[in-house]
Amino acid sequence: MTNLPDRPGPSASPEMRAGDADRDRVAQVLRDAAGDGRLTLEELDERLDAVYAAKTYADLEPLTRDLPAPGAAPAPAPSGAAAWRPLQGAPSWTGGIGIMSGFLRAGVWNVPRVFRAFAFWGGGKIDLRDARFEEPETTIRALAIMGGIDIVVPEDITVHVKGLGIMGGFDQRASGPGVPGSPTVVIRGLAFWGGVGVKRRKSSRQKKRDKELRPPEDD
Repeated sequence: MTNLPDRPGPSASPEMRAGDADRDRVAQVLRDAAGDGRLTLEELDERLDAVYAAKTYADLEPLTRDLPAPGAAPAPAPSGAAAWRPLQGAPSWTGGIGIMSGFLRAGVWNVPRVFRAFAFWGGGKIDLRDARFEEPETTIRALAIMGGIDIVVPEDITVHVKGLGIMGGFDQRASGPGVPGSPTVVIRGLAFWGGVGVKRRKSSRQKKRDKELRPPEDD
């Protein structure tokens, strides 16, 4: 089983020159592997450097030898906290402040036990869809005064929203259980003449799994 692109012709050899499309496809395999937690960000950077320096199929093959091939049956979802464990080398922030400005916390990042967000005449976004969690339970303390904070949580984690809105709104609709073993996110705080919105969206991991499980279309 290999992650390399199909080689053109039965007599193709490892010494055949690789093209830009070949390198791009291998690079995508590596990015997917990092998103699944199979590679650290440092390993991803090292392998991507090697991908774009590769000249032949033989140069590309070792870079994905220890990874599952695209289109293979998806492995069972890891149990417990393993699916959301912290990723070595990923950034970690303890908070975000938007005062007449904005902040964004998104992508692959390690979320601490407590995250504090503050917006005053400004805004902020906290996107947890591809985040990793340092503890089984995370508390987000959000304070929005004449400003707004948007929080995006993946569909498969447990969420408890316990905030208060005064002449503003603190969205409670995303509260609910996740899958067994998922982390818990507790969102507390206050919205005064402002708003805190909480929405559930599919993570990259969920979208990838849905795509892998989708039956092939008939020609």
